[in-house]
Amino acid sequence: LELAVLGAFIVGFAKRWSYGLVLLFHAVSTLSSYNQYVHPLIAPNMLFFAAWPMLGAGFTLYYLRDLDTIWTVRRLRV
Repeated sequence: LELAVLGAFIVGFAKRWSYGLVLLFHAVSTLSSYNQYVHPLIAPNMLFFAAWPMLGAGFTLYYLRDLDTIWTVRRLRV
């Protein structure tokens, strides 16, 4: 299921659902690792801070999804 959602996200298909689900997946994985943020100076935990800008970028992409028109699958209009 997640692979299908990521495929839809990559090609820009069903943006409301695919972008939203990718944002949800990333938010859950970012927020569930809160314990690593408590001890940031331990060597591998510093890498977890890279997830926050990505979470912001995912939110921005979801918020501006109607403006994302380059290289996306468009709906067929009948």
